[in-house]
Amino acid sequence: MRIDKYLKVSRLIKRRTVANDACDAGRVSVNGKPVKASYDVKVGDIIEVAFGTKSVKARVTSLQESIRKEDAQEMYQLL
Repeated sequence: MRIDKYLKVSRLIKRRTVANDACDAGRVSVNGKPVKASYDVKVGDIIEVAFGTKSVKARVTSLQESIRKEDAQEMYQLL
């Protein structure tokens, strides 16, 4: 699954276009390397997203095309 879609489905970022823009700006990194929006996420990857002065770090635990809002947190583990 593409990183921009994963960020949207897991609800780490609300909209896919915003996730795409964050990747293009270099604010999203996987395993310590900046990635483009087309990067394929794998289970076990560590994603870091910079939001201004704050950053969120999470480990991918599952990949699902669609999930209920209540269960979205099961797709990642915050670090």
